[in-house]
Amino acid sequence: MKVILRQDVEKVGLRGEVVDVARGFARNFLLPRQLAESATPSRVAELEKVNSHRARHEAQSFEQAQEISQRLGQTELRFDVKAGDAGVLFGSVTATDIADTLWEKHKIRVDRKKVELSDPIKRIGRYEIPIELFADVVVPVRTLVVPEGGELPPEVEEETPPTPEEAEAAPTSEADVEDVAELSEEELEAAIAAAEQPEAPVEEPVGDGEDVPEDAFDRAVDASGNVPADEESQGQN
Repeated sequence: MKVILRQDVEKVGLRGEVVDVARGFARNFLLPRQLAESATPSRVAELEKVNSHRARHEAQSFEQAQEISQRLGQTELRFDVKAGDAGVLFGSVTATDIADTLWEKHKIRVDRKKVELSDPIKRIGRYEIPIELFADVVVPVRTLVVPEGGELPPEVEEETPPTPEEAEAAPTSEADVEDVAELSEEELEAAIAAAEQPEAPVEEPVGDGEDVPEDAFDRAVDASGNVPADEESQGQN
């Protein structure tokens, strides 16, 4: 059964589209809830006339799309909606809502089917909604979904962490900054040169507990050619 949607219906279509649905779905859900109407020949002809009029205001060339994209880049949409404490909307913001608001408030006509919104917006927040104006011309439109009577919390800019080189070169404390500032140019160059010098090897002292060979003294005497006085006197006796 063919019907004309009067509102955007998720997974079915956008407002104003002629869609073919199951007869039971139309009679038991769409028509009683005023979400659609029967697609009579007269209503379909009227709808085609409206769509043709809309199309004349859309971008017809790459140059027109570029001009519209500049306007869209400076445009911010705002939707004040009813929402719960957790930020969940009592409803949703759809591609049709975005296209209609662009026309009503900014006189910019875009095809609702070219609003790249995979799912309706159901939470408050800030969004960047891509809109395709022409082939290879896509522009993101900043969109605010705000709770009625309130405002969104301020945006928090994330601090960019320093690179490893910047972190290594930066002084670690205020005292380090003051010390570096007080050094003269000659002292600073000398400190840098000293830091670049390779460290001299450190000789390890002989420990007190090391064993000394028993004949070490005799070998030292033989090497020098001197005989201790007490040994020389014993030899004479």
